[in-house]
Amino acid sequence: MSEFHALVPAAGFGARMGNGLPKQYLPLAGKPMVFHALDTLCSCPEISTVFVVLAPEDTLFHTYDWSRFGDKLQPLFCGGATRAESVANGLLVSELEPDDWVLVHDAARPCLTQAHLAKLIGELRDDEVGGILAVPVADTLKRADTGQRISCTEERAGLWQAQTPQMFRAGLLAQALQQCSHVTDEASAIEALGLRPKLVLSESSNFKVTYPQDLLLAELLLNKNR
Repeated sequence: MSEFHALVPAAGFGARMGNGLPKQYLPLAGKPMVFHALDTLCSCPEISTVFVVLAPEDTLFHTYDWSRFGDKLQPLFCGGATRAESVANGLLVSELEPDDWVLVHDAARPCLTQAHLAKLIGELRDDEVGGILAVPVADTLKRADTGQRISCTEERAGLWQAQTPQMFRAGLLAQALQQCSHVTDEASAIEALGLRPKLVLSESSNFKVTYPQDLLLAELLLNKNR
């Protein structure tokens, strides 16, 4: 029987935050940011193991207390220069069965909830391809020219904003990343194989912390959920 595992690439730095600490370790609601995603994933009864993929030179991870997660949390110091490389390395080192499901989640999406996970797993567990959490684009989209002036307005009908987790079979995802390593998310690699991942409706609260002002919103949401 196939198992469910989570994989969190956390080997990057997050230069847009303008901080000396790698983004995943920035303080958020009294914990390092990555703690909140790991807490949600480790608390999901359907997920067997949560792998966090760290840079080989990471010296910060073991300065925090992760004991509450027990053996369910497994750090892997095999991160690469890109997200795709970190995920591919994590899949290789974790030695999962090809038919096992892997939920790849951003370390910088701390507001993931159990409801999000239950919906994603429930809708995809029998799917032939897999899929991702996403939300329909609500804002009007403008394309800029080189002078940062509007060149046109893009049609937003049918457009979705990708989120994570992105859930695919371990063997399929490893194959896809091996053949298409320049992608910015896992679904793009699966699409490059000619497959069509499913879009699972999420919520805007599952946003990615990218800029300093995002930390305040994330903290408000985390405190509200508590």
